[in-house]
Amino acid sequence: MPTTATPFGLRPVLSESGTIRPEAQSIASAYNTSILQYAPVKIGTNGTIELAAAGERCIGVFMGCSYIDVSGRPIVSNQWVANTAALTGTVIDCWVTREPSIVYEIQSAGSVVQADVGSQADWGTATAGSTTTGLSTMSMSTTMTNSGSAGLRIIGFGTEPNNAIGDTYTNVLVKIAEHQDVADIVAY
Repeated sequence: MPTTATPFGLRPVLSESGTIRPEAQSIASAYNTSILQYAPVKIGTNGTIELAAAGERCIGVFMGCSYIDVSGRPIVSNQWVANTAALTGTVIDCWVTREPSIVYEIQSAGSVVQADVGSQADWGTATAGSTTTGLSTMSMSTTMTNSGSAGLRIIGFGTEPNNAIGDTYTNVLVKIAEHQDVADIVAY
């Protein structure tokens, strides 16, 4: 049972189409914030991908990037390192799970019970994670709302054998409730 906090970000687990298909987007050269795999991202005011902080609308999660570095070497990575510059005249591609219907699994920062299904909560610190593995360690807040909108809507529970409803750090299934491509989805 998840009695130990081992968060893993927003891991995509299900798509209505049957296949999770990340979409190519761009990151601005020298973008000043690191982005780890499974961290929420948004389309910034300049039209490129940026990290989405708790409370901000997002379009999905970051899955990885590729670019040509300033020495002309191709780089493929599951993380964007802050302030990285690409070779002048080249594009920094990144892949994002943009489909609004994707279901994600995330570990909560505390216990989640059956009555919380349909409620909404925000994610925690989006920059949390490991630069060694490139993976997010962001978790979901346990501050639930049923009267307003928050970034994630709880739709169920993770199905691993070591996860149970009400565990100390429950793994839950969520959808993005404040998606940049669609109107907000209010709590049930």
